[in-house]
Amino acid sequence: MKIVIKIGGSIVGLPPDPSILRSYAEQFSELWGKGHTLAIVVGGGLLSRQYIKSAETLGLKDEDKDELAILVSRLNAKLLAKKLKGIAPDTIPSTIGQLTRLLKISKIAFMGGLKPGITTDSVAALVAETIKADLFVKATDQEGVYVKDPRVYPEAKKLDSLTFKELGKMSNMEHKPGMHSIMDSKAVKILKRAGIRTIILNGLKPENVRLAVQGEIVGTRIEQ
Repeated sequence: MKIVIKIGGSIVGLPPDPSILRSYAEQFSELWGKGHTLAIVVGGGLLSRQYIKSAETLGLKDEDKDELAILVSRLNAKLLAKKLKGIAPDTIPSTIGQLTRLLKISKIAFMGGLKPGITTDSVAALVAETIKADLFVKATDQEGVYVKDPRVYPEAKKLDSLTFKELGKMSNMEHKPGMHSIMDSKAVKILKRAGIRTIILNGLKPENVRLAVQGEIVGTRIEQ
């Protein structure tokens, strides 16, 4: 299968969590060894938001804030790629075209953000659409999609499945640097039009990604 995996920056941690990164490297290595093609997009997380906050204090524009966040996301991607050096290139592409060329050579590649005004969710969705992915997985810091934010409402119910339309309504936020949502609404639209099977799951348990690829029931399924 061709699989796109979006790892939220909150999963990487601040400072980056070696145990989480090591476990992801093991999962990716196993999936790659089984013949899957893997495109992994990594977010900037808390560190990028710290840079955005400093940029705000300095009076910088939103475009400048986004550029800083992109650099952080690429640094996170580079760290994971370095751990998988030998099977994955440690070059972090700055365009989707560069990524697709790397995938043709190695069948596994990492990337971060692309340009101001677009989140890494949307970057990952565009990658999935471009390579005609069979599966899109978003690894978040929650078990899946809930009817309400479980951090605020502990009694909130997790949804086993919902439609792209329903998810889009839950994610309808205007872009701003450092925005954090279960999935960017632009990404939802891209995945819907491409008809790509999508799963949102708890990325703090890296084995969930492998289980999702194997067809196990984890997280929340997004359906047409």
